[in-house]
Amino acid sequence: MPHQIVEYSSNLESRISISDLIETLHRTAAGIDAFPLGGLRTRAARREHYRIADGHPDNQFVHLTWKLGHGRPEALRREAGEHMFRVLCEFLEPVSASSPLAISFEIQEIHPVLTFKKNNLRDYMARREAR
Repeated sequence: MPHQIVEYSSNLESRISISDLIETLHRTAAGIDAFPLGGLRTRAARREHYRIADGHPDNQFVHLTWKLGHGRPEALRREAGEHMFRVLCEFLEPVSASSPLAISFEIQEIHPVLTFKKNNLRDYMARREAR
């Protein structure tokens, strides 16, 4: 873990590369020791229908959600979250410097019992690395 989910207003696509944003967030999270690469998932959800603040069509938003496995200390979550939020804001700085943009980030801890997973990604990663 974590799962990183980026929601963004569709009007942002003309201003940034969503692929570059995903790559930047994925690479940054992969560099945090507490988050093993095999559990990392980064994805984006374009929001076509939205209303932001006063409804002006220039208004844009980006919301990052992290879903983390249960049990990491709060201090670690906070430090990692602050780092990720800085990276997100730096990436979006060219947009926020010239247009209305709301940036937000939330960390959610996944319930320790009420989560279900099946994953063979680590096996495939190990095989690819062995080649």
